Amino acid sequence: MSKIEIMSTEGKKAGSVDVSDVVFEITPNMHVMHEVVRAQQAAARQGTHDTKTRGMVSGGGRKPFRQKGTGRARQGTTRAAQFTGGGVVFGPHPRSYEFKMNRKEIKLAMRSALSAKKADGELLIIEDYKFEKPSTKQAVKSLKDLGVEGRITLVIPDDDMNTYLSFRNIPKVRLIGAHEVNAYDFIDNKKLIITKSALEHVEEVLN
Repeated sequence: MSKIEIMSTEGKKAGSVDVSDVVFEITPNMHVMHEVVRAQQAAARQGTHDTKTRGMVSGGGRKPFRQKGTGRARQGTTRAAQFTGGGVVFGPHPRSYEFKMNRKEIKLAMRSALSAKKADGELLIIEDYKFEKPSTKQAVKSLKDLGVEGRITLVIPDDDMNTYLSFRNIPKVRLIGAHEVNAYDFIDNKKLIITKSALEHVEEVLN
């Protein structure tokens, strides 16, 4: 077990917490991280692109000119790909870009991301927010007190609605619930902030 310092939401030291070396102290596997992030991005693609083949475009019908005697190459329809307005050959059609990753690889990628963030000093563990009601003003002040700026990922408990409503409209802040954690969101930020309650869930899942 290793220790990580905990900060209060006002940016003051509030003790430390023991964390699992299996989750936060491994050597990051860059290849697995890359593959898992690539899989996430591929799954997010809509895949709704489509083109019309020669059977789908309007027009055509009879032969544009007779088969023999013109000195030109034979043609059966003006809707073929070589004509203006013709169909597209081997164009894209709706498809899914998803590909499967093993569950062990997905967890290894998340452990690698957390270990890399901790090693780079880009991981911050804070006490739970206790908003009596949603307040974006207090949320902005908290980030300022913590001294964080730029792209931020904030991991909070799933049922903490007041915190969610307080932070959701702040630019460059991505909010995810503890059950939504994934390698891409761990990596794609300049600072990863995890509340103490959310940390317990993350460790439980990844241990």
